[in-house]
Order: sequence, then structure tokens, then C-alpha cells
Amino acid sequence: MQITQDTVVTLRLRIADAQSGQLLDSPKEPVVYLHGGYDNILPAIETALDGQAAGHQATLNLSPEQAFGTRDESLLRTIPKSEFPPGVKVGGQLRGQLDNGEPHVFNVVKIKGPQVLLDGNHPLAGRSLRIQLNVVAVRAATGEEIAHRHVHGDGGHHH
Repeated sequence: MQITQDTVVTLRLRIADAQSGQLLDSPKEPVVYLHGGYDNILPAIETALDGQAAGHQATLNLSPEQAFGTRDESLLRTIPKSEFPPGVKVGGQLRGQLDNGEPHVFNVVKIKGPQVLLDGNHPLAGRSLRIQLNVVAVRAATGEEIAHRHVHGDGGHHH
């Protein structure tokens, strides 16, 4: 079966920094997503896999704009440690708000004295990436998966 609109794709990924070659992520479990513009995976990956089948392998070199975007320094926040919830450590995440009031997730970058530095950028923002892909399986999505806009069961989302 070919990868087309409304198919469920199972892939193995290796993500490295395109400049240094440093391995950034290599999930043990395959990534499973609903193909066809549902924002479940990077658009550049969808484009590269469209029309392919199980067994297809590819290496993509993505600019920051094609991957997780450029860094936005306006997404850095410094908050007083007194406002910081107990139990959250460097590397953790907090829900907060952008300047316009929209909810946003911030990564805890540093705790220094009475200050906590938060970063609302994706951890890989601003980096060029080399992504190695191996398509493990392709199947037709169920009507429920299409209606919910994501994969259910076996590596996908469970309700």
C-alpha cells in the first residue's frame, strides 16, 4: 500500500544535528502518524513520504524553517523562584501564557538563585536537522482515526 491521504504510517526515525552529526533522538519505539495534513508530523516528512510504501528509506536535510522553526527570543521568560511550582526541575515543562494570553508550554532551562529561566521554543528550534526515515508499515486509517485526526491503538493515541 502506498502512503496517501488518510493512511497510517509507521516509521523508524533517527534525528541528528545536520552540522555536527550529533545524534539528537532515536526513539526505541516506531513513530506512528496519520498522513495527510493532520499536523501529526513535520510537513517536510509528509511531503517526502507521499506516494512511498513500506520499506522506503530516506535521509532528509531540513533547515530550521522546515523543521521546528527559528528561535524566537520573545519566548524566553524569567520568573521569580517563589512563583515556581514545587517539584518541577530543569528539563521539566510548565504551562503558561504568551503575551497575547494564549496558553503555551515552556521548558525549564535554568534555576539560578531566586530566578527561573523558561524557554517557550521547541528544544530543536533554530537547528538544521538530518532525519533518517525507514517506513515500517502503511495501512488505511479507520473512520474514527480520520474523524479524530490521529492514530488510535498500537503506537498511536489511546482514548
